[in-house]
Amino acid sequence: MRQRNKMIYTWKQKIWVAMLCLLGSALAACSQGEQAVTNGTAAVSGQQTEETEVTLTNMGRTITYSAPPQRAVALNQHATEVMLALGLQDVMVGTAYLDDQILPEYQEAYEQVPVLADEYPSKEVFLAANPDFAYAGWKSAFTEKQLGTVEELAEMGIKTYIQESSNITAPTVEDVYEDIRNIGRIFRVEERADQLIDQMKREMEAITRQLGPVEQPLRVFVYDSGEDKPYTAANNYMTPLIELAGGKNIFDDIEKGWAEVSWEEVVARRPDVIVIMDYGKKTVQQKRDLLLARKGLSEVPAIQNKRFIVLPLSAAAEGIRAPIALETLARGFYPERFEQ
Repeated sequence: MRQRNKMIYTWKQKIWVAMLCLLGSALAACSQGEQAVTNGTAAVSGQQTEETEVTLTNMGRTITYSAPPQRAVALNQHATEVMLALGLQDVMVGTAYLDDQILPEYQEAYEQVPVLADEYPSKEVFLAANPDFAYAGWKSAFTEKQLGTVEELAEMGIKTYIQESSNITAPTVEDVYEDIRNIGRIFRVEERADQLIDQMKREMEAITRQLGPVEQPLRVFVYDSGEDKPYTAANNYMTPLIELAGGKNIFDDIEKGWAEVSWEEVVARRPDVIVIMDYGKKTVQQKRDLLLARKGLSEVPAIQNKRFIVLPLSAAAEGIRAPIALETLARGFYPERFEQ
């Protein structure tokens, strides 16, 4: 935003105002011309350069952003990294709920942003930052028990955006790109958003080219957590990533994002590979040991061959780490195709 304000005085506008003055316009007219440019409105051929309103539909709600937010809070890591990747750290007054380390290329920018809490901040801490915009990766941020509903925040003058690809059933990678585009529109940095998306697409296309065609996709079980019953990725963002990497999510027929299933059903679907989600109180080693010790799973090919892939939640979330997640999965599924 600071850069945009500086750009208001473009060289064309300055020359135009000067020409008006040289052509004999009264001093008052010159003064008015300067004032018009200063206010971000150039009266050139009836065109206005002031920022227009942006109206988006987000999670079923239509929201109008009359101007780019000046005091934004990003909640959840993938939301924070989208903002940092778009160069928006200067308008961020807070961040919260990291699952992992920030990507190294954004660490310096991240250090400029106050950390409000390890998880969701209290309402008091959140409001003390005096935000005019809150961007959440998960809709759980905007509840009465957390920061307040989106309706309540709107009444306080705080606009919101929820990462839609993280909160719908059967999202695609294109849905993630659309979220990035929307943040670009809200902050009037559409060009940066397009460049980021193009970069992500190029990286993912390079990975799939190296992978090559897969005739028989591997059967993949995503283990998130759970002992009595496993909690797994169903029809969510992991499914298209697994497909791009040459696999098939064995629980993609469940019409939910994440679901609790039975161990008996895991055995029946005979996964070739198990993807362990790295987050939470249990370590990856503890999760791996649980799977290896579980009665009945010894018949599963993935257990027999000890084929485990570790994927951090930060990479599995719907954000800028899609190329990282895809490469992790593809290399884990078909390491021989990536040997140098």
